[in-house]
Amino acid sequence: MQFGYSEVCLAHDPGKRHPETPDRLRAIRERLKKKHGVEYVEGDPVGIDTIADVHDRSYVESVEEFCAEGGGNWDPDTGAVEETWDAIRYSAGQACWAVEEALEGATGRKTPFSIGRPPGHHAVVDDAMGFCFVNNVAVAAQRALEADDYDVDRVAIVDWDVHHGNGTQDIFYDRDDVYFVSIHEQGLYPGTGDIDETGTGDGEGTTMNVPMPAGTDDNEYLAIVDGPIAAALESYDPDLLIVSAGFDAHRHDPISRIRLSSEAYALMTDRLRDLADRTDAALAFVLEGGYSLDVLADSVSIVHETFDGREPIEPDGEIGDRAVSTIEDVLEEHGLEDDVDI
Repeated sequence: MQFGYSEVCLAHDPGKRHPETPDRLRAIRERLKKKHGVEYVEGDPVGIDTIADVHDRSYVESVEEFCAEGGGNWDPDTGAVEETWDAIRYSAGQACWAVEEALEGATGRKTPFSIGRPPGHHAVVDDAMGFCFVNNVAVAAQRALEADDYDVDRVAIVDWDVHHGNGTQDIFYDRDDVYFVSIHEQGLYPGTGDIDETGTGDGEGTTMNVPMPAGTDDNEYLAIVDGPIAAALESYDPDLLIVSAGFDAHRHDPISRIRLSSEAYALMTDRLRDLADRTDAALAFVLEGGYSLDVLADSVSIVHETFDGREPIEPDGEIGDRAVSTIEDVLEEHGLEDDVDI
């Protein structure tokens, strides 16, 4: 894989004892030192005009001013320092680099994975929240849709972070050129992402939320990917698939109750790679959450290993009744009952 990375992103400091620490990126890079075929690329930072394609311009300008004045606490969860503004621009720029690299599609190119920070999937059109100021995935998706160099009419975003990607949903909720999927823990921050949130207006039916009960394991997540996600996105037929890759659904992450193993991320990566191949979609990854440093580093590393040729190990076990019920409800909400067997 190629990893989008900039030292500038290390300078963002959300505050003492904050879980979204620069050490997240340091841990990833330290683990990847031992891996074959890892390359790093620094993408160009984006400017206000690019960010304002998906965010309210006055909000973006207020973030820039907030940082220029030394930052502080935007809200209780989301802090900044003066250097945060440049980190924001580079983090979004790495996501744009990942998408553009994927769309180049040249033979032999390595799959791109942006590891910028701050993360982005909670940033809504006109506000920061949940450690996020600018929605990196949304900026990159919009860049792809508008670029004259690529023939992109439809983008799919699959968010496997344990928290609902409310910001990405907010930005694209009334549009049909982006299909947004979020698998997340039911009831966890920010409390959004119910099954019946499926889009509005032109975007009706192009948002899929899969809120899973606490204790959900590898088998149950794979049933979601193999079932409703695959069926919906094969029908949607995207030109580009972006993974909002948070790793906080891991069983050893400190802020969630989903029970995924590291191997689950290899398996989901493999499934989504196959899905991208079946739909002839370019594929890119963008880092979101993950707050146990060892777990985060292991999980990003196993995604890389999957692309480097390692065969994922299928799990044992059955799908629990609560997970089956959730999957059945999602299939019914999206009219896919006849397309998927659980």
